[in-house]
Amino acid sequence: MKKLALAAALTVAASTAFAGGMAEPVMEPEVVEAATSSSAGGIIVPLLLLLVIAAAAAN
Repeated sequence: MKKLALAAALTVAASTAFAGGMAEPVMEPEVVEAATSSSAGGIIVPLLLLLVIAAAAAN
């Protein structure tokens, strides 16, 4: 009797594993960041460099 109960429990446990069947995988859309450029960054760096050179020349 114990073997019959064990076989029934294993059958129920195995059948629930395949209850949903195969499902299509859901792919989320890829997030793409837009590259932003700033023209202020192109002006500030040379100005700081010029300021450092002027400070070095003053000493």
